[in-house]
Amino acid sequence: MRKAAIDPGRGHYLFRVREGFSKPVNWKLGATIFSGKIIGLLLVLWAMHLFSGMVGVPATAADAYTSAETNMINALNTVWTLVAAALVFGMQAGFVMLEAGFARKRETVNVLIECVLDTAICGISFWAIGYAFMFSEGNGFIGQKWFFLQDAPETYGSTGVALLAHWVFQFAFADTASTITSGAMIGRTSFRGDIIYSIFVTAFIYPIIGHWAWGPDGFLVTMGSEGKFLPVLGNPFRDFAGSTVVHTIGGVVSLAGSIVLGPRIGRVFLRDDKQRGGLPAAHNLPVAVTGAFLLWFGWYGFNPGSTLSAMDASGIGRVAANTTLAACGGALSAMTLAYFVGPFTGKFDVGFTVNGLLGGLVAITAPCYWVSPAGSVAIGLIAGAIVFGGIYMLEYLRIDDPVGAFPVHGMNGIFGTWAIGLFACGKYGVATPLGPDNSAPVTGLLYGGGWSVFLAQFIGGAIVTVTTLGVALALMWAIQQLPYPFKLRVEPEGEMGAGGLDVFEHGAEAYSD
Repeated sequence: MRKAAIDPGRGHYLFRVREGFSKPVNWKLGATIFSGKIIGLLLVLWAMHLFSGMVGVPATAADAYTSAETNMINALNTVWTLVAAALVFGMQAGFVMLEAGFARKRETVNVLIECVLDTAICGISFWAIGYAFMFSEGNGFIGQKWFFLQDAPETYGSTGVALLAHWVFQFAFADTASTITSGAMIGRTSFRGDIIYSIFVTAFIYPIIGHWAWGPDGFLVTMGSEGKFLPVLGNPFRDFAGSTVVHTIGGVVSLAGSIVLGPRIGRVFLRDDKQRGGLPAAHNLPVAVTGAFLLWFGWYGFNPGSTLSAMDASGIGRVAANTTLAACGGALSAMTLAYFVGPFTGKFDVGFTVNGLLGGLVAITAPCYWVSPAGSVAIGLIAGAIVFGGIYMLEYLRIDDPVGAFPVHGMNGIFGTWAIGLFACGKYGVATPLGPDNSAPVTGLLYGGGWSVFLAQFIGGAIVTVTTLGVALALMWAIQQLPYPFKLRVEPEGEMGAGGLDVFEHGAEAYSD
């Protein structure tokens, strides 16, 4: 009768459980097993306590554990930095494709070999003296140790990252700054002149000025502290991933090169001819757009990797999201403005769209750790407008910049530097080897932080920009005064002869008949 009373839908298993618990012998067996498990657990806990007392005093045990934990964290941070370095180095493929795609057909081989050359020169010069000037201790203006990486410590500063891994990461950054310059000088720079300015940019200009903002004792790093540069500001100069150090320096050097070189032969500007003026048509837009996407992909190493810490999970995620949103905002802003404003209204322009997304990426690079997603969208929208206005500004000034290097990198590098002082949301502090430290969050003007952070950014950015422009103009002018074939600009027959610069300098064409 009991069996019949149970609902068959509840299953045979439920019936057997109920039947088993109804027998007293099973209750006794269950209680015995449970009691045995409790006694065994208590014995294990007692044995663990006894063993810890036998192997050493608690302080010694704690020290050993801390050492092992620190080694593990250092290893993870080093691996994270190397992964990010690989992503940043992969941006060179993006630069090659972007510049080659936007260039004229007869300049393609020259673009390819210049990008390879810049990388090779940067590697040697940054190993020999560049890294020492930039990241070793010295004074507020220049590092003075570790030339040829000799006598360098195992890890870099307090980051816990292996120093050679940090060198690889920073070499990729230096290579980016050098490659930015070549894009603005396409089509009329002699190959030997390119070698000379590349050496000076990667060995001297970039690392020495970079030391001011990123070196362990750079005067902009320590700015605002008591006894240091401008203590009244109460804030240091900040540049999380390089809007200033990488992009402003690279973009301003490219402007200097464009000014000294002058425009390519036959280049017509809009102010001179509304019908025929403007940048020559890109010879391969699919290659250029693919290059832009590769650069966007590499930026996920550029910005999140600058935490130098795999332990800062929330910071890495926030930086990656902010990077994405700024790029999207920049693309939409530049494309929309190009559609409604300018001589080519009513067309969805690929070049403006691509440069807009790159401008958004450049602008978010400095503030990416301290801003919110909403702030990132705003920064991207403004960056796209800056790209649009900057390209037409260069047209009006008759400055020939074939890929828009100065509007994208120079102008948006400056804006990104300022954006920290405007859009820092007041929630985030710094990344550390053990995770985020938000005890002293950075707050910008638009979030109630006042003018102090913005003033520090404005002053620091102005010092870097003006110094870089002055030194770069002097360098480019000096190279231009050298006798042929070492002068900066190639001879007219090299630029305008059959096959253009590719055949004249390299004896090859990118596309065989």
